Amino acid sequence: MTRIHKYFLLIAFIPCLFFGQAVEVAPPDYIKTIIFTGETPESQLPIIKLGDRIALGFDALNGNEEDFYYKIEHYDYDWTPSNLTKAEYMNGYDNQRIRNYENSFNTYQIYSHYNLIIPNDRTRGLKKSGNYMIHIYNEYDEIVFSRKFMLYENSANVGVFIRKARDVKYLDEKQTVDINISSSSIMFNNPTETVKALIIQNNNLNTAISNVKPQYTLGNELIYKYTSETTFWGGNEYLSFENKDVKGANVAIEHIQLDDLYNNYLFTDVVRANKPYTYNPDINGNFVINALYTEKPWIEADYVWIHFSLLPTPELLNKSIYVYGNFNNYELTQTNKMYFNEARGVYEVPILLKQGFYSYKYVLVDENNQLQEGAISGNHDETENNYKVLVYYRDLGARYDRLIGVGESSSIDITN
Repeated sequence: MTRIHKYFLLIAFIPCLFFGQAVEVAPPDYIKTIIFTGETPESQLPIIKLGDRIALGFDALNGNEEDFYYKIEHYDYDWTPSNLTKAEYMNGYDNQRIRNYENSFNTYQIYSHYNLIIPNDRTRGLKKSGNYMIHIYNEYDEIVFSRKFMLYENSANVGVFIRKARDVKYLDEKQTVDINISSSSIMFNNPTETVKALIIQNNNLNTAISNVKPQYTLGNELIYKYTSETTFWGGNEYLSFENKDVKGANVAIEHIQLDDLYNNYLFTDVVRANKPYTYNPDINGNFVINALYTEKPWIEADYVWIHFSLLPTPELLNKSIYVYGNFNNYELTQTNKMYFNEARGVYEVPILLKQGFYSYKYVLVDENNQLQEGAISGNHDETENNYKVLVYYRDLGARYDRLIGVGESSSIDITN
């Protein structure tokens, strides 16, 4: 198929790339199950060691075997375009068609599964650490969706320690992240200007704490022991369901119905705020595609309407409630916004998802358009959360922000 270049679309898109912070473009309804990984099986925020493999997969449900193309851009810490030319951060070239795709097999929902691996014979590798975004285009040079990813060096040791909140007012509800940064190859001169830290809870960039500066130094070690600046709400364990067998009983599924596609109705969830904490191991918002009796679940797993429902408390009536997780990139859209069913007295929403294991949570957006993650699930200091700390460094006179190290910890070992 001939690719048609419409340059006015590129010109219209330039302001998004070159002025202000870059934001991800959400996919249209026919693009599903975007899985962006490094060397891990489950989809998560791609924080990948420089030189390791990058894998992006997604499904197109329009059945057209459409051509898609990719472009990769390098960004600074604050997601403004870096000063590097493409030749400086890339071996080879992008703006290439994604050539690896397969059509679904033996499924009610027809789809094509696309898979992009970097390095490949055209894009042979990325040479610089830092922030990146991959943009997926159709044959008309129209942007379809984009996703952020990060490539890091092992140039710094990043210690991450999870503590109970130092503010006694939030002792039972919040968690504080302490950080120690050191390096044998970098001398941290003027670190309050050259070093920046980003703290991410459960792979959700939307709730990350950014631009955290060292509190004090000890030789060439940077210490962060803040009272409130590095503190997160504890939240609660994610809810989950599994539907690897669309015809049989699965975890959290109340009943099954076959129309044009299978429908899985989950048990109605309840509000957990103001209830005691209960430990329930989860995968912190992630998901894994899986289907029984299949050899290639990426093309043999079917799409199923998952029916979520929530029994609200009186104060949640007439509120904006969403169900989200990594399955939809933690986005708040009409697709995952719940509506109130007066006949049943519950909030409901059906979402089309590929078979697998999913973790999710219900969140509220208040009258000021502020996300309240714990309004429905509650906040507990005991909650097991994953924390990642990304450390960026830009020496005086340098032209871009390096991502020099990544540290990770779990609050399962939280201490005072």
